[in-house]
Amino acid sequence: MVGVSSDTPSGQKKFKEKYALPFTLLSDQDRKVAQAYGVLKEKNMYGKKSLGIERTTFVVDASGEIKKIFRKVHVEGHTDEVLAALKE
Repeated sequence: MVGVSSDTPSGQKKFKEKYALPFTLLSDQDRKVAQAYGVLKEKNMYGKKSLGIERTTFVVDASGEIKKIFRKVHVEGHTDEVLAALKE
């Protein structure tokens, strides 16, 4: 399992330690990975538009094939959804 975000490596380290995450976090500061996976989206908050990353989970098999995509992820209950998909 790997997590990817546009945060700095030092920011990711703090986040990983705070939540005791058991997986690797990769920094995508230039957002090339986000662009390649189609998760860089225009967001509108309080009338102000900006580019941001849509929280998304990809289930990828050992050969690199995407098996399932969860878009617009909400944290609550998401772990159970992903575990169910892995059992399929």
